[in-house]
Amino acid sequence: MTYLNAGEWDRAAVLAAVRERAAEPPAAAAAAPVYVPDDHTTVAEFLRTPGALTLAERKVIARQALLLLEQNYAHLPLKVSMYGINPLQRLRLLLARAERQTDATMDPEQRFHQELLSVFTSLHDLHTTYELPTPYAEGAAFLPFRIEQYAENGEPRYLVAQVTHPDRIPEPVRATFVKGAEVTHWNGVPIDRAVDAHGERFAGSNPAARHAIALRSLPFRVFRYHLPPDEDFVTVGFAGLDGRPGELRLPWTLARRTAPAPVLGGAQGLIGLDHEGQEIAELVASLVSRGAAAAASPSDYQERGRFLFRRVTAGGRTFGHVRIKDFKLQPLDTDIFETDAEFAEALRRHVVDFLTILDGLPQDGLVLDIRDNPGGTIVAGEILLQLLTPRTIQPEPAQLLTTPQNLRLARLDPRFARWESSVDRAVETGVPYSEAFPLTTPELANRLGQFYQGPVVLITNALCYSTADIFAAGFADHGIGVIVSVDGNTGAGGGNVVEHKDVIGPLGEPYEPLPRQANLHVAIRRTLRVGEAAGTPLEDYGVTGELYRMTRRDLLEGNPDLMERAAQALAGQLGHRLALSAEPGDATLFVTVESTGLDRVDLYVDGRPRASADLTESPLRIAVHDVTTAGELRAEGFTKDGRLAVTATELLS
Repeated sequence: MTYLNAGEWDRAAVLAAVRERAAEPPAAAAAAPVYVPDDHTTVAEFLRTPGALTLAERKVIARQALLLLEQNYAHLPLKVSMYGINPLQRLRLLLARAERQTDATMDPEQRFHQELLSVFTSLHDLHTTYELPTPYAEGAAFLPFRIEQYAENGEPRYLVAQVTHPDRIPEPVRATFVKGAEVTHWNGVPIDRAVDAHGERFAGSNPAARHAIALRSLPFRVFRYHLPPDEDFVTVGFAGLDGRPGELRLPWTLARRTAPAPVLGGAQGLIGLDHEGQEIAELVASLVSRGAAAAASPSDYQERGRFLFRRVTAGGRTFGHVRIKDFKLQPLDTDIFETDAEFAEALRRHVVDFLTILDGLPQDGLVLDIRDNPGGTIVAGEILLQLLTPRTIQPEPAQLLTTPQNLRLARLDPRFARWESSVDRAVETGVPYSEAFPLTTPELANRLGQFYQGPVVLITNALCYSTADIFAAGFADHGIGVIVSVDGNTGAGGGNVVEHKDVIGPLGEPYEPLPRQANLHVAIRRTLRVGEAAGTPLEDYGVTGELYRMTRRDLLEGNPDLMERAAQALAGQLGHRLALSAEPGDATLFVTVESTGLDRVDLYVDGRPRASADLTESPLRIAVHDVTTAGELRAEGFTKDGRLAVTATELLS
């Protein structure tokens, strides 16, 4: 992947694009619904759909799962050690059992799917998944409400965060089962225990992630990743806004996919994504109209690209709050990028959108919020870090498992060519992993440099995954600001994910196509931390932060208490400012430096060091001699202890 043409991505071009974008309305087009309710078919009737997979097709799926995990799965040694599992042997046993069966004696299809799902769930990895074939791939089940968790006196509580279809709530409780009602039981089980029990079916990389994933999916089940619920209906115990107890009994409603699942191959860049999380988000979005969603939210966000943003006043200050929904890059008019040039243009728009938003927000405080962000294109996350810090960004490096098929892949697929020599040497050295190389080029990760100079806070939760994990890790590893974590950890997904067909393309046999729209995803490269945590796998460990528990007010009133906590974190960071202006003279460049909280400034003209001065006053005028022509002036500001605190760049021509 050739990401960018250098001429299109200099600082001047980006600044010009920011000015153009600022004049455009920050509206995002509403997407067509991905799922629609099917009120003519019950989930029970859907379950009675005859099994379609033949015995031969089951063997193909099991063989390919074994091959992919054994030869391509980057986290296999870690998972075997951390969880005491043997997924390869379980797949061999599944295949051996299939070899003893015939089409007449084979297990029911649901049992086959359940066994295979169980193997993948045991990996605790949302990147590495089995996607069920048709008809499951086209269905989902839902209940017409969302549940969220908060804390009261240190104890977990659960409330109805949204009723997506009030008309589907039974008439006797429609007036009491409303937003803000407290959920107490699920099918007769206390709700906290019910969520944890449900979480045992999911593959989260840590307890916080499994709990959060289970809560998210409690009323939303996507059959592509999990079999339909066993129960025909659900009973929900709750307390209304007046505190009176009530009980809701609802059948599951079937929903059908109206569009094919997105294709992630081609000129898409390197992907880090929680596919199931993305699918659930699409299901929920399909069930709620854009207008209803806006009316239900008290946060009053504006939207541009993949970002939601607003001004917030809390803790005695006004600052910017930017939610990054995901790091998904989107073509303008098609479903897939056909060329690298289209991909590069989408990446440029992504960066320009972000900078346009920052340019219109207060400059003395920024809260970035990646809660529930399932990831996306890895470079779309890592490219943003440089805009927030004076430090040189070191992208998170990645490793391949040293196996014969990965060696073939490195030799035949240009995306993996850089890993070839170290995988090849592993035959002699016996090491399980290749050398680590970044997925985002360091040149690209540092091409634009710092734009925003104010203090920054990053808010995370356990549903941040993949590219969102990598973004949070880079934020922490480069000391950009304070991390406030709603769950204490991120989702801990540290890998680059590919689909089964991405491996078939360059390798061919022994890989073979999967039947009936079944699919497999695998984390093919594992990412490592840099900085003080250098060498630590991101997988399973995640990125921790200062723990914060959501309050009832946060869930119902637009996060006011969370914003107060973020304001405290902003106030605890030292402020540094550096601004430049330049006036040319006869072979001398007169530079005026305005600064706050700095002790020294170094000046660079067209990349060459030309002057250094103590910042004894502000503004300070500095004469840079022997300058006849100049295109770019850059300043680095240092604190008294010699720490680089801020950079500023002025384009002179």
